[in-house]
Amino acid sequence: MVLIDKFFSRAIKRGSLTLIHENGRTVRFGTPDPAFNPVTIRLHRGATAAIVRDPALGAAEGFMDGRITIEQGDILDLLMLATGNNRWEGGARHLEPGPFSRGLQAVRHRLGRINMRRQAKRNVAHHYDLSDRLYDLFLDADRQYSCAYFTDPANSLEQAQWDKKAHIAAKLALEPGMRVLDIGCGWGGMALFLHQQTGAEVLGVTLSEEQLKVARRRAEEAGVADKVRFELIDYRDVEGQFDRIVSVGMFEHVGPPNYRTFFAKCRELLTPQGVMLIHTIGRAGAPGVTDRFTAKYIFPGGYIPALSEIAQGYEGMRYYLTDLEVLRMHYGHTLKHWYDRTTAAKEAIVEMYDERFFRMWTYYLAGSITGFMNGGLVNYQLQFARDRHALPITRDYMAEAEARLRCPDQAALRQAG
Repeated sequence: MVLIDKFFSRAIKRGSLTLIHENGRTVRFGTPDPAFNPVTIRLHRGATAAIVRDPALGAAEGFMDGRITIEQGDILDLLMLATGNNRWEGGARHLEPGPFSRGLQAVRHRLGRINMRRQAKRNVAHHYDLSDRLYDLFLDADRQYSCAYFTDPANSLEQAQWDKKAHIAAKLALEPGMRVLDIGCGWGGMALFLHQQTGAEVLGVTLSEEQLKVARRRAEEAGVADKVRFELIDYRDVEGQFDRIVSVGMFEHVGPPNYRTFFAKCRELLTPQGVMLIHTIGRAGAPGVTDRFTAKYIFPGGYIPALSEIAQGYEGMRYYLTDLEVLRMHYGHTLKHWYDRTTAAKEAIVEMYDERFFRMWTYYLAGSITGFMNGGLVNYQLQFARDRHALPITRDYMAEAEARLRCPDQAALRQAG
């Protein structure tokens, strides 16, 4: 109990946190602040020991199992309070694990990041082969399960996801008839968008059998299955030549030991005038490790790269890094929409799974929100070309194409979904 009290006394200065210990003792931390909702949490039997033994995973599993309950506010309020007091750019070192813990985590996650082919498919299935109905409850109608692009934070999720696809399509400088490879195509939304808006022919590849079924069905229903094809195949086994490669939200599953393999394969697949766009979550700082909650429950085998690690993957392969954009907070806004839709659908999700799953999912979404709004997570969009003449020498073409591709009205959004 003393250790937990000491932690919160250092960590919570702004905002109000009330902690009720297992024995009923109540302790209050911080001072009221309009920037934070007040939070009251209660520790039940066994919660304290689990937190002391493994603070991050113990707290997550305590919340999931009901050994930690929130009596005022919700899990997002709690995590925003904790991280808002200790934002990444402030360098709050007292929240970081000690040298021994960091070393142990580094060994564990270095082993976990070796993403072999069979394991890669199992890792994808763990997350993406969940019930279609679950994703329908919190994603937009096009099932874009990646960072949206908010030209205005007040935009709807549907508008922001359309604008994300337009933003990426503009950077690809597509022309009718070009061949595009979509690595990690999800439920097919990006591939279908690129064909519908630019006339490009697209091959989408995925390791998720459930996503493949949906993507193929959508292409058939749209009458474009001859122009937009989807295959269940590892990117390492793709053959042929493509004018463009796009990969959105897949690079996080590649793993640092495989980065050079990834970039070498993509270079092999690109035509001499080819262009590639990678959209990935990234660390704003140095390389790190995947937290144990995420590795165990959400994305086994996943890893968020630092920019330096991505660079080591392609250096020496004669790529031009032709454009780099850092999207700050866009994913935080995206995740907040997903969180709100998830909490609104609690009854349906509990019926589909159970209370523990619902608490796990909200913890995942809430923790992710704080990672982008207060932590050191961003999104990187990296554009590569094999030839220096493959793209215009200024970025004007991107803005011009994006203006043409922006969604005209909400009716078009509904029709696209």
